[in-house]
Amino acid sequence: MRYFLLLMTGLLLSGVWGCSGSDKPKLVMVTNATFRPYEFVSGQKIDGIDPAIVREIADALGYELEIQDMSFDSLIAAVQSGRADIAAAGITVTEERKKQVLFTDSYVIAEQLIVVRRDAPYQMVADLKKAVIGVQHGTTGDLYVTKNIREPERYAHAPLVISALLAGKVDAAVLDSEPARVFVQQKAADLRLLTVPLTSEEYAFAIGKHNPDLLVRVNRELRRLKQEGRLDSIIRHYRELCEVEAEQDVVGGHRSMMAHLRDSLYVNFVKDRRYLYLWNGFLVTVCVTFFAVLLGIAIGFVVAVIRSTADQTGRWKAADWCCRVYLTVIRGTPAVVQLLIIYFVIFGAVDVNKICVAIVAFGINSGAYVAEIIRGGIMSIDRGQMEAGQSLGLTYSQTMRMVILPQALKNVLPALGNEGIVLLKETSVSGYIALQDLTKGGDIIRSQTYDAFLPLMAVALIYLAVVMLLTRLLGILEKRLKRNE
Repeated sequence: MRYFLLLMTGLLLSGVWGCSGSDKPKLVMVTNATFRPYEFVSGQKIDGIDPAIVREIADALGYELEIQDMSFDSLIAAVQSGRADIAAAGITVTEERKKQVLFTDSYVIAEQLIVVRRDAPYQMVADLKKAVIGVQHGTTGDLYVTKNIREPERYAHAPLVISALLAGKVDAAVLDSEPARVFVQQKAADLRLLTVPLTSEEYAFAIGKHNPDLLVRVNRELRRLKQEGRLDSIIRHYRELCEVEAEQDVVGGHRSMMAHLRDSLYVNFVKDRRYLYLWNGFLVTVCVTFFAVLLGIAIGFVVAVIRSTADQTGRWKAADWCCRVYLTVIRGTPAVVQLLIIYFVIFGAVDVNKICVAIVAFGINSGAYVAEIIRGGIMSIDRGQMEAGQSLGLTYSQTMRMVILPQALKNVLPALGNEGIVLLKETSVSGYIALQDLTKGGDIIRSQTYDAFLPLMAVALIYLAVVMLLTRLLGILEKRLKRNE
């Protein structure tokens, strides 16, 4: 146990204080790396048209570039709050977005295209009036379909939309032109494009309104890249790269079920060492869960003692009121909303490591539930034991510490263990703040292979294995406590 604590502490400290050792100022770019050829995960880094362009600009301006992957609908909030300097994810310039952020000069003219299954009867936009249409949440495709066709089915990212289309969950998908063409090339036997585009739009980089000086410098470098032909060269390179990869991924012929499974295992986990996404994500999940549990127990213990003391003695009324407000707010709001508030609002102007943000958010969330668990255990102890302790000359605090709490903690141990298991699974929303946990690792694999089954099954099995291990350890601890009775 001692070595495990040291290992977890080391992981946390390496995440909090680890740095690249560079003396250059940092330029933080946020993106949604599921948008080939503009941004995608290659090996252990984020690559694509947008990262390559921003990397060239950062080098010219003397910055060290840091790229963070988060959900598309969180990008604008990240640059607004100052958590990031620039957002680059094939972002279309719209009047609504101009009210929130500054946009650089445009660098690509794009379109919104319709993807359908090859055997679908749809030929034009008018045929989609009664179709179920899938879109990526928050994109201009989402806005166009909602306004001009019908209410769409919204998904977190483009590969998930394509997976839903292939599975028959939606009849059509509306996506940006370049990613749509890449998807159709990779699944040429199953998908096709409708020839008429829905819209024409411009891509640009988003910068916070508090940083107009950066906008001027980025625009200057962007114009230089255009004049030198470097911009067209970058775009052409990644388009050709994705075309070649799409051709290599196409496998023809009939195969047995075992051969198909073997190929799927290779593509999802072995190729490009994609299993590392799960392994690295697992380490982050364990680290966040472990320290969040410790923080939650500490908070819950203090809150439970304050509330129990107020109930039994009438003291600490102000502290009791504060604890009641804390319990009401935390238990009445979703964990993912609390995580986003802590990341974008409370720590919005502070450069805090995302692992620490997740630990604080989930620790505070867990503390509310732990407090009620421990308070229930305290209140379950017969009041006569408190009176007996005080009759022996013990003070209230001594009786609580030496008589009541040891019995209460043993009684609530199964409930505390269950709260730890729940917290382990709650950390799966960490991807909302660009933290690559276990679930996010599975999402990255799915965004590259468009295979939903194996990555999701792998993630589920890992969570199941950890839960079974924790349940087993908790059972051993309960047996030891019973023997001590």
